Amino acid sequence: MTITIIGGGSLGHVCAGVFASQSGVGVNIYTQRPQLWSRNIVISDINSKNYHGELGVISSDPAEVVANSDIVFLCLPGFLIEKTLSDIKPYLSPKSVVGSIVCSTGFFFAAHEILGAETKLFGFQRTPFIARVGEYGKRANLLGYKREVAIACENIEDVDAFKEMIERLFVTPTVVLNNFYEVSLTNSNPILHTGRLYSMWSDWDGAPYDHNILFYKEWTDDASQTIIDMDREFMQLLDKLPVDKRNIPSLLTYYESHDAASLTRKISSIEAFQRITSPMQCVEGGWIPDFASRYFTEDFPYGLRFIKELATEHNIPTPTIDRVYNWGLAAIASNVNASDK
Repeated sequence: MTITIIGGGSLGHVCAGVFASQSGVGVNIYTQRPQLWSRNIVISDINSKNYHGELGVISSDPAEVVANSDIVFLCLPGFLIEKTLSDIKPYLSPKSVVGSIVCSTGFFFAAHEILGAETKLFGFQRTPFIARVGEYGKRANLLGYKREVAIACENIEDVDAFKEMIERLFVTPTVVLNNFYEVSLTNSNPILHTGRLYSMWSDWDGAPYDHNILFYKEWTDDASQTIIDMDREFMQLLDKLPVDKRNIPSLLTYYESHDAASLTRKISSIEAFQRITSPMQCVEGGWIPDFASRYFTEDFPYGLRFIKELATEHNIPTPTIDRVYNWGLAAIASNVNASDK
């Protein structure tokens, strides 16, 4: 089996090494920086286990890596998905299965439009690993496995066999959800992040802050109420779609909370989140929001956008989502305009 991994980020590194360490699996890399990759890659996991992998073709030319692949696996940010699918389309064979490590940024929607209805597709509801690059193109760290991962598949004949293959590749128990909506629509980053950003900076007066705000530890009741209101609108959308809502629980259910105050206490106390800072940049006089951060450029136009568009299509009113979304796009646009001056 030959797998082509597209993308040279942390998850691309870890997937490349873990896959290539397994018997009978060849791994190609499609990257814009092929000269920085070594043929040999080492992944060190949280349990002090090392995965040693030997890579195959490493190229910036899709013709060299995609044409003979059984699986083409995207490990990319949302803004690169549409362009990448268009770039690889001429080289896909009928046997190729195209997948994405993240689906909440529009993978299935883009694949349906660009690759067509018959293409074999799969994607994850959430990323299967916590990963960090150690030395680019040579080694990376697998900082955490998930107890279970969930995927959706389309046009794959033997789903059970495919599921077993995913379990082997990712060394993680896997469940198959009902359809692509259940991996594409989430109230995680597209609502959690955007609602928090709105609550922090929708009324920002331009003055620097004296520190970089801790994104979760300094969570507020206003942020909680914002995401609760957004989530209620999101749940109304799910009622109109062929999804099992047990696979996409409400934020209050997921965080075992019952109102804004209890949600704030829960989110702000999560140990793993304590040191995560906000998307800010240091300037003279303090810290200001970084509207060019992927919190903005990913979660608004390639996350919340799809929820908003589907809600409009199904005539679901979403006043809170609309307000947050429109503010986010305006913030991104103002940053672009400022950088062009």
